Amino acid sequence: MTTTSARAARSQAKAARPAFACTECGWTTAKWVGRCGECQEWGTVAEVGAAGVGPRTVAVAPTRSTAREIAQIEVDAARHAPTGVGELDRVLGGGLVPGAVVLLAGEPGVGKSTLLLAVASNVARGVSRDDGAGRPARVLYVTGEESAGQVRLRAERIGALAPGLLLVAETDLATVLGHVEREDPDLLVLDSVQTVASAEVEGSPGGPSQVREVAGAIIAAAKSRDLPVVLVGHVTKDGSVAGPRTLEHLVDVVCQFEGDRHSRLRLVRAVKNRYGPTDEVGCFDLSETGIVGLPDPSGLFLSSAGAGVAGSCVTVTLEGRRPMVLEVQALVAPSALANPRRAVSGIDSSRLAMNLAVLHRHVGLRVMDQDVYVSTIGGARAGEPSADLAVALAVLSARQDTPLPAGTVAFGEVGLAGDLRPVVGLERRLAEAARLGYTRAVVPAAAALGDGALPPGMKVARVGSLREALAAATAS
Repeated sequence: MTTTSARAARSQAKAARPAFACTECGWTTAKWVGRCGECQEWGTVAEVGAAGVGPRTVAVAPTRSTAREIAQIEVDAARHAPTGVGELDRVLGGGLVPGAVVLLAGEPGVGKSTLLLAVASNVARGVSRDDGAGRPARVLYVTGEESAGQVRLRAERIGALAPGLLLVAETDLATVLGHVEREDPDLLVLDSVQTVASAEVEGSPGGPSQVREVAGAIIAAAKSRDLPVVLVGHVTKDGSVAGPRTLEHLVDVVCQFEGDRHSRLRLVRAVKNRYGPTDEVGCFDLSETGIVGLPDPSGLFLSSAGAGVAGSCVTVTLEGRRPMVLEVQALVAPSALANPRRAVSGIDSSRLAMNLAVLHRHVGLRVMDQDVYVSTIGGARAGEPSADLAVALAVLSARQDTPLPAGTVAFGEVGLAGDLRPVVGLERRLAEAARLGYTRAVVPAAAALGDGALPPGMKVARVGSLREALAAATAS
């Protein structure tokens, strides 16, 4: 064999060598490896074909639809349809859109299946949207984690035994699509997407390739049939949706179901929403008899003994666009340890450390030999910086053993220089505090407050520094 022919043979062999790519980030390699060299994920490298091969789809296929001007596109069929659960409709932007695929993710036991079973029951008790004769609606509930009997018992407990609610326990993708074709439902609930697998794809259920295949097939069926679909998704230990990241890109709406196991309060927030806002939050009360929406959850985060007790301060946080009044409690006690304890519940520990440092530097409050405990009431989380001032006032009140005057609320972000920075939604915070009977508010001086925005009977102290805020809050 000549040198030229040998070189050509090696080039052909190199061109025919299989290539491998990461299903998460797209990193490619000529040889298979167990761990991606880019995103460091295990088991995500799969063969994608020969290296250097050009586009696979080059033939022109006949068009099945006609391109039209955007103003001529009909939108009546894409209107929101209420689910019968007001708090969920608030998060979704009004309800479910035909052909939309919603991914509801949350930790085990948080109440995802209970909520969706209530939604499926409400939709099944309605009238089909695509039948002018008023055919009763049909909902297909596919469970891959529980048996049909277990779901039946839960439905009986929460009162979700609707005539049009169809239940099937299935984990094979082809069989699920067959049920959709035969039953022609008005809503499909799949619990969960990580438990269903396709026999045409390698990998175990819940793997990246299986989740991508199942989601793609379900989404294609939803779009072709104008069928709203709700997928239940598992989460990892850090709270993110399990499976490939492309799952969140494929679906239309991504909702996070949050809640503490030791609290009945549950929150649903939209992380992604193609049909509505992403700054709305739904509040629910989970009990043995089901899950109920809470249109006014502010009273859950206040204690009956908060007034007149040292170490307590009330603030107003914004969950999306919804103001919620919550109480921050602090306890300061002498410590016998070389390193005093700093324990928090519902408060960011790093922000507490920062507030203690600012109090020490700019106010002269010494807690270096004291244990400091800060907690919220009712399992609520004060994650936004506007709760800094309430935390600082609660710590000061506990350290001096002096309660704040009754009817006082405070909100503002504390800066490292001891200054107070403005917060958003000041009018809504003041209105919610006034509605619950609070008459005094300590707010940053730089906060914008329009004319007539001050609620009747509310006295507002506008302060520029933490020292001024402490003086205004403790003044009777």
